[in-house]
Amino acid sequence: MKIASAQINCTVGEIQQNLDEHYQIIKIAIEKGVKLITFPEMSITGYCREEGEKLAFKENDYRLDKLIKMSAIGDIHIVVGAPIKIKDKLYIGAFVIYPNKSIGIYTKQYLHDGEELFYSSSMNYNPIIKINQEIISLAICADINNENHPSVASKNGSTIYLPCIFYSNEGMNKGYKQLQTYAKGYSLNILMSNYSGELWNIKSGGKSAFWNSEGELIGSLDSNELGMLITEKTNEKWNTEKLVTTTPKLH
Repeated sequence: MKIASAQINCTVGEIQQNLDEHYQIIKIAIEKGVKLITFPEMSITGYCREEGEKLAFKENDYRLDKLIKMSAIGDIHIVVGAPIKIKDKLYIGAFVIYPNKSIGIYTKQYLHDGEELFYSSSMNYNPIIKINQEIISLAICADINNENHPSVASKNGSTIYLPCIFYSNEGMNKGYKQLQTYAKGYSLNILMSNYSGELWNIKSGGKSAFWNSEGELIGSLDSNELGMLITEKTNEKWNTEKLVTTTPKLH
């Protein structure tokens, strides 16, 4: 089984342009036989706070239609991020698009300082993805700062943990140490997806990576690469393949 984390650069608010970048990398993933691909935090809109209300997606937003079609045709699970409006509340969320054309929604459970001024948090939206014998759970950025989050994922039987993050260069060392500790401590295979390039006036840290359930770093992208890290399980062993498309543009 193959799963992949996409490392992209996007422009805040340029939704169609950002979606086009998603389509390109998903097409490559399908050609490679990937069964799940995950993107960074708020990948469709770019990371935002003040703009979140204006850029928000609805639960069944028509702008997901092409992703739904690609998922069904390519038999691939797609995890993409955006601000999501549910009833009267705005969340930092991720859409889980299943090959059967259904959609799940995950909402960020632990907000970063300052995000609470614009977004709500909730533990009520927490879909579990099952592919073959793997049970997969999601995390968004600051979720990984609370050890209770991966602990609950492990207690729920998850074998794979997918953090979709937006970390700066400065934050990556701490993030790597946390995820390595969680992988070993909770027997989780962890596939992390981060941005590369400049976003929200911050240089993203890149380094999307995979740790096996023993805490070993099996593969990663560099901080200045765009593309994806493909992770394949063969006979209970995980290996990675780095696929680089280009270097990021600066805004």
